[in-house]
Amino acid sequence: MDNLGIGISYDFRNPPDSGVSDQRLYEEILSQVQWLDQLGADLVWFTEHHFVDDGYLPSWVPVAGAMAAMTEHVRFGTDICLMPFNHPLRLAEDLAVLDNLSNGRIELGLGMGYAPHEFRGFGIPVSHRVSLTNEGIEVLQHCFRGERFSYHGKRYQFDDVKITPGYVQPGGPPLWIAAMSEAGALRAAHYDTHFLPQGSVEGVFNPWVNALQNSGRKPGDYRVGVIRSILVTDDRDTDWPIVRAAERYRMELYKRFFKESGEGFGEPSEALPQTWIVGDVDHCVNELKTFINTFGITDIVSMAVPPGLRAEQMSSSLERLFREVVPRLKAELAA
Repeated sequence: MDNLGIGISYDFRNPPDSGVSDQRLYEEILSQVQWLDQLGADLVWFTEHHFVDDGYLPSWVPVAGAMAAMTEHVRFGTDICLMPFNHPLRLAEDLAVLDNLSNGRIELGLGMGYAPHEFRGFGIPVSHRVSLTNEGIEVLQHCFRGERFSYHGKRYQFDDVKITPGYVQPGGPPLWIAAMSEAGALRAAHYDTHFLPQGSVEGVFNPWVNALQNSGRKPGDYRVGVIRSILVTDDRDTDWPIVRAAERYRMELYKRFFKESGEGFGEPSEALPQTWIVGDVDHCVNELKTFINTFGITDIVSMAVPPGLRAEQMSSSLERLFREVVPRLKAELAA
């Protein structure tokens, strides 16, 4: 598989009792990304949420700009950027600047959000999220063409606008759409974007495949990305409990959001696997290979610094991931 990308993801969550300042956490992560870029990582993704006590990253654009200035190889993306809270023209301009700063290493994954407190915080009715997302995608696609355009929708109206500076990447940054439901899967197929599935295989992944095939397209022509974390260790009993505790803390927030919104991933047994892969090099290679071949995954990122941990605590696993696991995985998939 020539187009397989393996990388890391950051949410910059810093639990109030961590004893580490936000400034220090940012410094450690930026230093880690510079090291991983030299080590051979392909991707750095960011997640976005707002008004969370532990400082969950609310603004990924400046972070991507800072990292672009100190790296040469990694591509930056989002899983996800919340479209309803981002004005599409403003976002298109930010992406144009990032595309130039990074020499064409920026991509964009979009979702419509679901946490009620965020919509309340921004003063946006939850009932507007679908139209804000769909129209935002449409406006961005106009912007990425590099042409002057007008747009008249329910939420956005623009006349005679053109995004400058121009994008480095022809057609603008690659666009992804995230889905936790069949409607989201059909949105990705409708707008002809790459795909970030979460949740039920039957209710999310399969409808996307079917929608493409029914319109004469091939799923293999698109990229499929997922956050699935990896801990490379020869001593699971010692190393996993620390990371597992951080992962449980990380997931508690989403459980709260799901409860408040009435949404979620469904039963774990029916979901696209996103649990941690934990074990030695052989185990990680075999698990990743099976996962990739089963679902046609092209892009995988691991949570690099789970909340409450320090960057240095994950260094050994990350070094082994990119020095041992990834080269062997790519070689075996290409054979």
